[in-house]
Amino acid sequence: MKIGYIGLGKMGFNMVEHLLEIGHEVVAYDVSPEAVAAIGARGAETASSLQHLVDQLDLPRIVWMMVPAGAVVDAVLGGLAPFLKVGDILVDGGNSRYTDTVIRAGQLAKAGIHLLDVGTSGGLDGARHGACMMAGGDRQAYERIEPLLRELCVENGCGYMGASGAGHFVKMVHNGIEYGMMQAIGEGFDLLRASGYGSDNETVARVWSNGSVIRGWLMELAGKAFAKDGDLGWLGGEIADSGEGRWTVETALELGVAVPVIAESLFRRYRSRTGGNFSDKVVAALRHEFGGHSFQTPGEGEAKA
Repeated sequence: MKIGYIGLGKMGFNMVEHLLEIGHEVVAYDVSPEAVAAIGARGAETASSLQHLVDQLDLPRIVWMMVPAGAVVDAVLGGLAPFLKVGDILVDGGNSRYTDTVIRAGQLAKAGIHLLDVGTSGGLDGARHGACMMAGGDRQAYERIEPLLRELCVENGCGYMGASGAGHFVKMVHNGIEYGMMQAIGEGFDLLRASGYGSDNETVARVWSNGSVIRGWLMELAGKAFAKDGDLGWLGGEIADSGEGRWTVETALELGVAVPVIAESLFRRYRSRTGGNFSDKVVAALRHEFGGHSFQTPGEGEAKA
C-alpha cells in the first residue's frame, strides 16, 4: 500500500519508519526540510509540498496526518482539499478535539472525502513497534484501512469506536485516565519518600512491575526514570498540560458525569507550576519516558527531549 504521510515529529517519524519496515510505500512531507531529508534517507519517497505529495499517490488516496491539534490541522486540511478527489481518505492520527473533528469531517464529506479520526496511544515505542489505535468516522472508510491499522498496532490494539469524532473522544478519555494513573503513581512515591525508610525507588518500581496488582507499563517507566536518578534530580517538577485532560473535564461537566480523580490530576498539573514536589517530578518523568515530552530542569527553562 502507498500512503501519504504528513508530519514527521517524534511520533510521525517513528510511525513512518514502522510503515517502511512492514513493507509499505510512503510519500512523506513536513514543514522541516531536515526531517524530510532524514526520512528520505530511510527509504521513504519525499514531497516538497502538499500538492506534490497528493500527486504521487494513486486513487483512491490515503493520507495520514500526524500534526498538532488545532490551527495546524486546519491549515493542512485547507492545503490538501483542492487536490483531493471523491473517495480519498484522510486520517487525523493526532489528538484533535473531537468536536473539531465532527465539524471537519462534515465539511469534507460534502466533497466526498472521508476524514477518519484515529486516536493513537503507545508513545514513541508504540509508533515504532506497535501502537494502540481508536478509530472514528465512516464505517466503510474505516474498513478500507483496517488492515493497515492492524499492521501498525499490537494484537487486539485497534478498533472502530463509532461515527466521526468517536476515535478522538475515546482517546481523550484515555488520556484523562492516564492523567489520574500517573498522578496516583507520583503521590505513592512521594509518600514513600517521606516515610523515613529510605527505600530505593528503582527497586520499589521493579517489584511493583512484577506480579503486583498495579503492575504495568507506567510502573516500568517509573523504574526506568529512577534508574537515572532515584531522586529525579535531573528534572524540575512542573508538569505540562497538552490539553486532553482539560477537554475530558470540560466534557464531563457538559455531560454531567463525575470525574473527580481526573479533575484533581488536571488541577495538580496546574498547581505544579507554582511550586512542585516529588510527585510532580514522577509524573513529569513518566511523560518524558513514554512520549519523549519536554521537561523542566531544576531552576532552568524548558529542556528539549
